Amino acid sequence: MQRLKNKKTYIGIAIILLAFLIFLIFFLKNNDKNFEIGNTISNKNIEEIEEYILNISSYEATVSVTIESNKNTNKYVLEQKYKAPNLSKQIVLEPSNIAGIEIKYDGTNLTINNSNLNLQKVYENYEYLANNFLCLETFIEDYKRNKVSIQEENNEIILEASNENNNYAYHKKLFIDKNSGLPTKLLIENINNKTLVYILYNEIELNNLKEDDILAFKTIEPKAGLY
Repeated sequence: MQRLKNKKTYIGIAIILLAFLIFLIFFLKNNDKNFEIGNTISNKNIEEIEEYILNISSYEATVSVTIESNKNTNKYVLEQKYKAPNLSKQIVLEPSNIAGIEIKYDGTNLTINNSNLNLQKVYENYEYLANNFLCLETFIEDYKRNKVSIQEENNEIILEASNENNNYAYHKKLFIDKNSGLPTKLLIENINNKTLVYILYNEIELNNLKEDDILAFKTIEPKAGLY
């Protein structure tokens, strides 16, 4: 009787362990699937990471931007949002004297909003995205049209593109962390190979942004126009 009782106990333990193993395998399999299609793409080769970046459906980022001119250097901190195919929003966080300025493009109209000064200006039928070289989606379009090279260096993937129609933003380099698949920085050079714009991605999240995250913001009654 005791032997039969022990046998039933062993069988019960085995069933519990088997059920736990099945659950663990199922959980890891689905967790890995969600990981691959979410914010990052790990353990992929250089071509797969390139394809992943070129097919970004949306992103949200906080970036530090340094712009060099002939006379001085200007630094900004921006919040950027993009949803394919052509929705975008850019908010100035720093410097403090222009903080709060929001530039939103809804695919047709460009809206410039300054909540601190209670100002708003709308430009209808505005061709905006093609000219905004500070945004990641502009680099992607340049890369698709004029790919220069792709290479791996120091655990980073470097995508290089050119824009022969813009001597100021003639050559661009996007650096991507190979482990996470996330952009880390973007360099923009002029036709003389001098870096004029340096964009550092402090935070970036890919493919999780919704359309309302860009289009929804409080509309104000403007007291004056922005020109």
